[in-house]
Amino acid sequence: MPKYLLYTDGAARGNPGPAGAGAYICTESGEVVAEIAEYLGETTNNVAEYEGLLAGLRKLVAMGAQDVEIRADSELMVRQLNGQYRVKHPNLIPLHREAKGLLQKIPSVKIQHVRREMNKEADRLSNLAIDNR
Repeated sequence: MPKYLLYTDGAARGNPGPAGAGAYICTESGEVVAEIAEYLGETTNNVAEYEGLLAGLRKLVAMGAQDVEIRADSELMVRQLNGQYRVKHPNLIPLHREAKGLLQKIPSVKIQHVRREMNKEADRLSNLAIDNR
């Protein structure tokens, strides 16, 4: 089984505003496995960030992925998932709960915060979802 890299992002034009979620999945060697761009309607940037993560996790779980490294530029989401921050906002609680449930289905997972410039593909996909709505 290969190790998969999941790059996730969310974008909202206005906060809240028209929003999109993006997930880019590739193997460690760089082979593209999936590109996901989902239009979300009107929502906040933080909700869009979680929706990008969820889209990627659903795909990876469906594929039976065993080893995943998640890279996201949302420091808030990464810290919430790693247990460093509590999830307080009512709109984020069910998204966080779903993400934790999906994460439990993957035996080996690492979640890390990356700078925005290291997350260009997921950013492109989240903005593409808004552009193509």
